[in-house]
Amino acid sequence: MLRITIPAGESYDSVNNLFIPEKEKSLTLEHSLVSLSKWESKWHKPFLSRENNKTPEEILDYIRCMTLTQNVDPKDYYRLGDEQIKQIKEYIDAPMTATTFSDDKKKGGRKTTITAEIIYYWMISLNIPFECQKWHLNRLFTLIKVCNIKNSPPKKMSKSELASRNRNLNAARRRALRTKG
Repeated sequence: MLRITIPAGESYDSVNNLFIPEKEKSLTLEHSLVSLSKWESKWHKPFLSRENNKTPEEILDYIRCMTLTQNVDPKDYYRLGDEQIKQIKEYIDAPMTATTFSDDKKKGGRKTTITAEIIYYWMISLNIPFECQKWHLNRLFTLIKVCNIKNSPPKKMSKSELASRNRNLNAARRRALRTKG
């Protein structure tokens, strides 16, 4: 969860020719599967695509979808400055976990476009409870990856690895039993 503050400022009312003071506002945001799903249902395209061709309006709308704060004036989103946008981007990109993975086997091939429905499918197939849809997306992706690793069959050993393991086991047994063969 991220809390950002929109600084106080002024807006101009062109009808009455007046400057209107705007109070400082605090927003609570959550980058979650719920936010992603709301955004994709409105824009009908994947948010997590490799092409970063989102318009400023689409990016602002994703921030609206992330907002947990109630009754936010839509005009307030246009008051977000570069510093707040930078904080939001860093929050979205943060791993939100200490879990790491070694990339010892790089998988080639075609990459699937990830949409909210694909993530929900993964959650269902891995029996991940729907409460997790409110987690930070990167944390949810880590859980999905951990479930996939734990559910996959153990890696088969090559003939040389198997022979080496058996030699080591036999040597340990000979030492323990004090025999020569």
